[in-house]
Amino acid sequence: MDELLEKLIEEHHLSREEWRALLARRRSLDQALLFGRAEAERRRWYGDAIYVRGLIECTNICKNNCLYCGIRRGNPAVSRYRLERDTILDCCARGYEWGFRTFVLQGGEDPGLSPDQIADWVGAIKANWPDCAVTLSFGEYERPIYQLWFDAGADRYLLRHETADAAHYAMLHPPEMALGHRLDCLRTLKEIGYQVGAGFMVGSPGQTPDTLAADFCFLQEFQPHMVGIGPFIPQKDTPFGGETAGTLEDTLILLALVRLLLPRVLLPATTALGTIHPQGRELGIKAGANVVMPNLSPPATREKYTLYDHKLCTGEEAAEHLAGLKRRLASIGCTVAVHRGDFPGN
Repeated sequence: MDELLEKLIEEHHLSREEWRALLARRRSLDQALLFGRAEAERRRWYGDAIYVRGLIECTNICKNNCLYCGIRRGNPAVSRYRLERDTILDCCARGYEWGFRTFVLQGGEDPGLSPDQIADWVGAIKANWPDCAVTLSFGEYERPIYQLWFDAGADRYLLRHETADAAHYAMLHPPEMALGHRLDCLRTLKEIGYQVGAGFMVGSPGQTPDTLAADFCFLQEFQPHMVGIGPFIPQKDTPFGGETAGTLEDTLILLALVRLLLPRVLLPATTALGTIHPQGRELGIKAGANVVMPNLSPPATREKYTLYDHKLCTGEEAAEHLAGLKRRLASIGCTVAVHRGDFPGN
């Protein structure tokens, strides 16, 4: 076995230089061994249970202009929308009947959507379905707003850090956005008491073994409850529309390394992974992932949430096809968990 991989498995910690060296040679690792150890670590903590989260994409309006994102402010080709409260609750009611016990409310940083509105959505969901968890993913805000949502009943917050290297962050984002503020938001969320998710794109423009080493060092230090990583997929109407997508191989390797670094982490096999390969989600689970997030959004809006091109939105990644997802998971020896699926110890 690779000596640094062996050290990671034993100690769950590497230095920055060790991470850089391991990541530089990641494609030469024994992948069968790597994925097998990651899958064994997942099963040690979670058995054969895979957690399903019902994703509701609440708004594709965003004030930011991130260079990789299809719903960026500067993209005039997007048909914008914002869901009404009753529509969101209808999505939750349908999802609850199908067996979902976590709802993920996601959206751009929409200036027309007030923090009080989001708090109202959270409170209504918790009042109607008190046995469910609510995860939010609405970007960067200040502490009082995060506290407002937590007090309303939100349990988790997803905020990908995107890259922990400041120069790389500046390549991916407009000048008004700063890595320091993103990381401060993540730390604030954890201090408040959320189960917190960080993460990054695999194969984003400018990514190197050194920037990836910064990502893994940050995850190692921050110890998030969730890590969302998926391949970078270009969106044709963005400045990165002509860039090369991240690969299945790299995504699976990095998923496995995240699992070995953070054995208890909640680790999604993302829709983006399913977009670049027909069995992407199953392969992600066999590389250590233990969460999938079928889409509960109204079918009419799913194609408008265009973070990247060719996004899956109508097949078995859609919530209404949960039975098909269960069959696919059964084919790899896994089952759909029928509870909230909290981080162990929470």
